[in-house]
Amino acid sequence: MRRAPSSVNRSRRGRSALGAAVTAIALAVVVPTLSWAHAVVFPRQSTTGSYEKYVLRVPNEKAVATTRVEIHFPAGLRVTSFADVPGWQLEVVTDSAKAITGAIWTGNLPPQRFAEFPFVAANPKTDTKLAWPAYQTYADGERVEWTEPEGSKRPASVTTIGAATPASGGAGGFVRWLPWTALVLSLVSLGLAMRKPEARPAT
Repeated sequence: MRRAPSSVNRSRRGRSALGAAVTAIALAVVVPTLSWAHAVVFPRQSTTGSYEKYVLRVPNEKAVATTRVEIHFPAGLRVTSFADVPGWQLEVVTDSAKAITGAIWTGNLPPQRFAEFPFVAANPKTDTKLAWPAYQTYADGERVEWTEPEGSKRPASVTTIGAATPASGGAGGFVRWLPWTALVLSLVSLGLAMRKPEARPAT
C-alpha cells in the first residue's frame, strides 16, 4: 500500500526538523568547547565607560607545563588593578607615562589544567571592539601567540564595548546564555519532529 502524500510530506518534514535539531545541539555543545581551547578574555561584551572586572583564561593544551603568560592591553582601555593569582608572579608593564600597557605572569601550569588572571579596567567611552593579544610560553621553549584574527587557528580574544540595554542582563549575558537557549530550542524542535501525527478519519 502506497503512503498518502500528506503522510510522506509529514515524514520528510519530521526528518528535516530532526536534522536541524541535531545540528543545533551539536553547535550548542561545540561553540563553548572551541572558546575553551583558546586564551580568552571574559566577558565578551561590556558597557562603555564602565569599570569592568576582566579575566584572562588560559588552558594548557600541551604535555608540558605553561610557565609564562603575557597580555598586551588594547588602546583606549585603562587598567587599574590586578588580583593575586596563587603560584604566579606578576610583572606590570608600563609606558613612559606610567600607564599600564601589559602584564606578564610567570609560574607553572601543568598539562590539562587552566589558569585565570583577573584585572580591573575602565572601558572606553565609545563603542568599540577590544582585541587582547596574548602570549603563552611552555617549559620546552615554545611560545604560542594568540594574536590572529577571529576565526583563525590562534585568534586574539575580542570584547565588544557598547551602550547598556535593559534586556542585556549584564555584560556578556547574551553570549553566556546563547548556547543554552539554542539547546532548549533544539530539544523542543526534536520533540515536535518525533510527535506521532494524529490519525484522521477515513473519508
